[in-house]
Amino acid sequence: MNDTLIVRCFLAAAALSLALMAAGYAQKKFQEDVFKTSGGELKITLIGHGTLMFAYSGKVIHVDPVSMYADYATLPQADVILVTHEHFDHLDAKAIKATSKADTAVIVSSSCAKNLPDASVMKNGETRTIAGIKIEAVPAYNHKEPFHPKSNGNGYVLTFGDKRVFVAGDTENVPEIKALKNIDIAFLPMNQPYTMKPEQVADVARAMRPKVLYPYHFGETDTSQLVNMLKDEKGIEVRIRDLK
Repeated sequence: MNDTLIVRCFLAAAALSLALMAAGYAQKKFQEDVFKTSGGELKITLIGHGTLMFAYSGKVIHVDPVSMYADYATLPQADVILVTHEHFDHLDAKAIKATSKADTAVIVSSSCAKNLPDASVMKNGETRTIAGIKIEAVPAYNHKEPFHPKSNGNGYVLTFGDKRVFVAGDTENVPEIKALKNIDIAFLPMNQPYTMKPEQVADVARAMRPKVLYPYHFGETDTSQLVNMLKDEKGIEVRIRDLK
């Protein structure tokens, strides 16, 4: 076999391998949970790490869309995109562009403004109604560690009919999130030293008392620790999903 033929065979095999990988990637099925609300069904697509998608009343909301977790060309375009902070595993301009349409509202924390100058900044404590959905920006930060300074990042509380959903972003068990009330569904991060230890997530859960708690952004943290800590807490259902 001459060198030219070897190269052609190699390129053909590589192209086939890439095509198969792309096909498998495009066909990846994400976990979905559906909740009933007073305004109809809320479908939550659990994409991975800190990345989520909500579908409600004909609207689509992407939270921290990141290309390494999904092929956004295959997902619905957004009416609203929420970005919690500027770190690469939460802010991805390529994914934002892929999922945006002409009238998409891109909402970001103050730390994202320099990376996304055309986005709209929500400051900690601010509330807006966008695409018919009430959105509250909640402080997200570390107590002492330098990874997430105070005022840089947002968590978001979204109201879907009679259900309030809290997506915490990267934070520890700070007073502002422990003070939140009437949270039906909470996504709380769990990977120290960047966010929370299981003990801190349990602390927030006992204060906030969400009806459904998803630990997310947990990396290699043993989620069974949290399950055991909250097993006797009536009214809090801990759901473990593939959200490393």
